[in-house]
Amino acid sequence: MCRFFVFILLVFSIPSATAQTDVWSLQRCVQYAVEHNISVQQDVLNKRLAHFTLLQSQLAQLPSVSTSGSYGKNFGRAINPVTNLPEDASYAFVGLSGNANVLLFGWFQQRNMISKNKFSLDASQADLDQLKDDVSLNVATGYLRALLAQEQIGASEKQVDLSKAQLAQTKSFADAGRLPELNVAQLESQLATDSSNLINAIATYNAAILDLQTLLNLDFNAPFSIQAPEVQVADEMQISGMRPEEIYQQAKMHFGSIKASQLRLEAARKGLNASKGVLYPQLSLGAQIGSNWANNYYNYSYSNTILGYQPIGFTNNTRDTVLQPVYKPIQSSIPFGSQLSDNFKQTLALNLNIPLFNGWQSQYAVRQSKINVETQELNLYQAELTLKQNVYKAHNDAINSIQKYYASLRAEEAAKRALDFAQKRYDLGLTSTVDFLVTQNQHYTAEYNLLSNKYDLIFKLKVIDYYLGKELKL
Repeated sequence: MCRFFVFILLVFSIPSATAQTDVWSLQRCVQYAVEHNISVQQDVLNKRLAHFTLLQSQLAQLPSVSTSGSYGKNFGRAINPVTNLPEDASYAFVGLSGNANVLLFGWFQQRNMISKNKFSLDASQADLDQLKDDVSLNVATGYLRALLAQEQIGASEKQVDLSKAQLAQTKSFADAGRLPELNVAQLESQLATDSSNLINAIATYNAAILDLQTLLNLDFNAPFSIQAPEVQVADEMQISGMRPEEIYQQAKMHFGSIKASQLRLEAARKGLNASKGVLYPQLSLGAQIGSNWANNYYNYSYSNTILGYQPIGFTNNTRDTVLQPVYKPIQSSIPFGSQLSDNFKQTLALNLNIPLFNGWQSQYAVRQSKINVETQELNLYQAELTLKQNVYKAHNDAINSIQKYYASLRAEEAAKRALDFAQKRYDLGLTSTVDFLVTQNQHYTAEYNLLSNKYDLIFKLKVIDYYLGKELKL
């Protein structure tokens, strides 16, 4: 039986004995988790999107400028874009135009949208800060759980060593005839129980390490071990004298969820002002330029070559026909650049847009914005209420944990004294093995409870530090 448990312990110890160790402190774990956590990375992307939204609304204040061009061929009767005359012919044409428009006054609609997006960007940053704090607290929780499991391994190892020594002593007494063989069997059973507890402690530690690596988003095959600092519980209990309302007021000033709710409320109010601006007239300045070209637009001139004569009238007296020479016409194409220059036109106009009716879309947008403001007000109230409830609960848990820790500390000290007396009586043969083992197990249970309550207290105090905005470290 004992050899079997020794073999199991060796199997459990092989990974930690052969693998290279890379010791991680709590501060290193928190920093690594914040930099590599997927949720944090997703929130960083959300913040970048909010930044681009703000930038786009700021650039929307600049004039809008566009250009267009067209090329086509006409068949049949149509208005020539150059001569503006109807023609029954086929011709190719080119049209070029440019437009610019700038809003002069729109009841500060654009300014309110910029302010809204600025508040939304700040809210995204507050969400990111809150998520980093939450990740830090989760990592601290996993780290303390692993530390507790590590110390429980130490306590179980001491218990196994004690049982081995007692078994060896009892065997020598049994061989000398001072104690019956039943005592040996009882101690062998106790050693088996203690060995089983050690195996369970090792399994709990390995599970805690895997959970911590998962929180860190760390490769499971990477060497990893945690640093066991000397934690003085008395040094951690300075906040026990703080009132919960005081902790809440400090948390309210820096807590990311509160800041995000406040900023989103301000963003909703700016959005409401922007929606109202759509209901009023808007004044803008517009400019337009353009030109045209057609391949059937020509210049005409005449040469000195006479093709013939044509009558143009009669004399008054003789009624003789008056003839006019007909010269040979010369047709020349107008160059592309000349046509564009000759046909160049410019337009500058002030535009007043007065909304009259658009299916109540603007009115309903205002109503939706008002509801959004009320929603954000409720969200802020809910965030403050939730924070206050959590702070009061955390403070109450910390006070209770302090009482449990000192109670378990006194219980462990009493159990240790009882075990010392029982050990001396057992060595003198004045107490039975069963009574001694009961006392020994009571001490082990008291020591185990002390470790559990110690790390539970440390965690509860770290939760208070989390609400106070302090760095989570040991």
